[in-house]
Amino acid sequence: MSHWLFKSEPDVWGWEHQVTRGDAGEEWHGVRNYQARNNMRAMKLGDRGFFYHSNIGKAIVGIVEVCRESAPDSTTDDPRWDCVWIKAVAPLARPITLDECRTIPGLEKMVLVNNTRLSVQPVRPEEWAIICRIGGVDP
Repeated sequence: MSHWLFKSEPDVWGWEHQVTRGDAGEEWHGVRNYQARNNMRAMKLGDRGFFYHSNIGKAIVGIVEVCRESAPDSTTDDPRWDCVWIKAVAPLARPITLDECRTIPGLEKMVLVNNTRLSVQPVRPEEWAIICRIGGVDP
């Protein structure tokens, strides 16, 4: 299983919105960055990811799971853009902010810390374990 991080502006689509979709999940549409798209194309059913509130809060707030693999993005007719569907799994007992991530040993190389603009990014297994432990969830 691979791990990922999905960024969203909470006033547009926040954790609570994601939770309301239940097991059906939600299409992670509208991504128009090739690297982020390629990350979604690499995802498999059951892969897990962090749900990150960008702009407002700047914190990892929950865990999501890929419930549908990459397919054409329904919000465009342009065949270059794909997306996955994700469903909420669990909130973090304690959200972890970007500023905090920058100070935690073992997260120095995390994409979130070094490339805050990439909207869909990989998370290394050791980073996943650290954030789950600090966030109060079972990895």
